[in-house]
Amino acid sequence: MFGKKENTLAFNPGLVLNLVGEGTEITGNIISEGDIRIDGKVKGNVDTKSKMVLGTNGVIEGDVTANSGDISGKIKGNITIAEALYLKASGSVDGNITTSKMIVESGGEFNGNCRMTNQ
Repeated sequence: MFGKKENTLAFNPGLVLNLVGEGTEITGNIISEGDIRIDGKVKGNVDTKSKMVLGTNGVIEGDVTANSGDISGKIKGNITIAEALYLKASGSVDGNITTSKMIVESGGEFNGNCRMTNQ
């Protein structure tokens, strides 16, 4: 009745936020179950089952696979997004895109082919 309460926190991979900060450069592939935000530079593929956010100063030289994406930086590689891809005004993609939905703000740059699918 007045026993000790046990504090437990259930692990939910969707709550994990991975961050590659500005000034950080990673050479190699990134694989994650949780959300990822990149403000630095990645030379390699990025694969997450959640959301991938690329900040204004972020750069990815490799392919990106994610559930959803928000791009404000530069990507040189192919992108596969299961749900919605947002290409912001400062965003630039040099590669092919496969997604079910895509929103491109005025000023956003995209050079490549786009394939719309219902994944």
